Amino acid sequence: MATAHNVELRAAPELILADALHPVSEQTPRMRSRWIVAPKAKGWDSYAISEWELIGAGFADHHPHDEISLILAGELHIEVDGTEVVGRAGDSIRVPAGSTGRYWAPRYARMMGVYGPNPAGAESHYFEYWEIDASAS
Repeated sequence: MATAHNVELRAAPELILADALHPVSEQTPRMRSRWIVAPKAKGWDSYAISEWELIGAGFADHHPHDEISLILAGELHIEVDGTEVVGRAGDSIRVPAGSTGRYWAPRYARMMGVYGPNPAGAESHYFEYWEIDASAS
């Protein structure tokens, strides 16, 4: 029999409503995102989740945590240490912690990103952003 002293408290489910994606910065208009579960600035032991998209654009970054991109639509290219993979809707791509990756969508890609853990709160570093002229391909 459960008493007030031995009942395990559980959190209720949380509805996170759909929201528009916004440019990551003024300098990256074709790279848009939103946080679903935002990372904690001082670090996190579990995960962070974002929804993001590239529209004829790409970027490179180095991150201290694992990153998994679940491709929801379009085609995402990722290159790490000279190895390129291409994911399409329904595929997932994992970039290991400590890697520098180049991510690009020649036309369009929409993803769900899962990041972590990152208990020390180490920052990701963004190196470059570029736009792709789809008419040239």
